[in-house]
Amino acid sequence: MSTTPPADSLVELAARKQLPHHQFMDHATLRWIEANRPEFPGAPAYGLRAASQRLLYRSAIPVSWMAEPRLADSLHGIRHAMRTAALAALLAEASSLSQEDTATLIVSAAVHDCRRLHDKDDRGHGARAAVWLTANADTVWAHFHLTAIPRFIGAATTAVRLHDVPYAAFTADDRTDHAQAEGVTDLLKAADALDRYRQPKLSWWPDSSLVRTAALDALRAVAFELVVASEAAHLAGFDSASSVFKALEQRGLVS
Repeated sequence: MSTTPPADSLVELAARKQLPHHQFMDHATLRWIEANRPEFPGAPAYGLRAASQRLLYRSAIPVSWMAEPRLADSLHGIRHAMRTAALAALLAEASSLSQEDTATLIVSAAVHDCRRLHDKDDRGHGARAAVWLTANADTVWAHFHLTAIPRFIGAATTAVRLHDVPYAAFTADDRTDHAQAEGVTDLLKAADALDRYRQPKLSWWPDSSLVRTAALDALRAVAFELVVASEAAHLAGFDSASSVFKALEQRGLVS
């Protein structure tokens, strides 16, 4: 049996630099991800507070919030957003973030890619999402059964705006904004990076040198397993939200 992925799999398209604007997981790429499972260091097990679990059950955002509905089931769609929210919640526990900031972080993670137009290098999508979040804050916070407080909205929009901006590219204004929402911003960037095990190229997988939280390495194994379990469930016929809930339940992260 040939071990070479089909020519139209994401991993083969990535190797040929021919990835389309809209990218969807396929069986061959998932098998490739599983075959390249890294050797993960041992790490402590983190549980999630009941408040965080409740928010994760609201992390499947309505497709109507997305700028491009075709991305709902893509590599940057609802599964990615929900896994990022779960990883953000775990990072918050590892970093002893307050319950209020943890809630802000989870909300930010759920919507951070909602203004993407495609799955390639869509520069500026973070800034677009921040503008959208500011305009729709009451709706978003109500969806999570939370109250939209200006301080939390400001932290969330900063984190969302800066999530796709490398630290080295921060402007003076970016650094000022970052200083006002450092914890939420740094953990959103780290959670987003942790979910990169879904990407069809090893050089695109999580790189701890690009984030500012020591907790990233401790959560690598969980991040990898969430990708594999939820993507397998989706390929088996579960919708995106159910796929991630199934993976979270298997890990004992929600009940």
